[in-house]
Amino acid sequence: MTQNELKEFLDEKVVLYNNPNFIESDPIQIPHSFSLKEDIEIAGFLAATIAWGNRKMITNNSKKLMELMGNTPYDFIMSHTETDLEKLENFVHRTFNSVDAVTFVKALKNVYQNHNGLEAVFAKNVEENSTQKVYQNLKRYFLKFLICKELQSTFQIH
Repeated sequence: MTQNELKEFLDEKVVLYNNPNFIESDPIQIPHSFSLKEDIEIAGFLAATIAWGNRKMITNNSKKLMELMGNTPYDFIMSHTETDLEKLENFVHRTFNSVDAVTFVKALKNVYQNHNGLEAVFAKNVEENSTQKVYQNLKRYFLKFLICKELQSTFQIH
């Protein structure tokens, strides 16, 4: 594919996907419903995390998850109590369940409190033409909370 053909192809995709008609029926509407940068990041990250299945189900469950967080995901992440986490008890999307949701909330709090947020974590280790180190970096911060404390010491995750 030539550079001109690639540009034409990508321009067609912009017209197709970057419009309100597409956004209305796609899970991308979830982060689009927020204006605070951190809310957008968290909503997009969580919607992408559960993005398997049909679009309508993904969208509905993403909306439900945002509602369980009071439609203020960043505030919920940063100031939740154990009682607040109980709101997530019945959440499920396919194999992503309430335990996963609570764990992600705690891991995201760590990312925002100790690593300056998702953007900063993604921005670390950016290399030209590769995202491998970016995802390794995110995984490193996330795994601290996704693996039980006993296994952390066994696998020496730092």
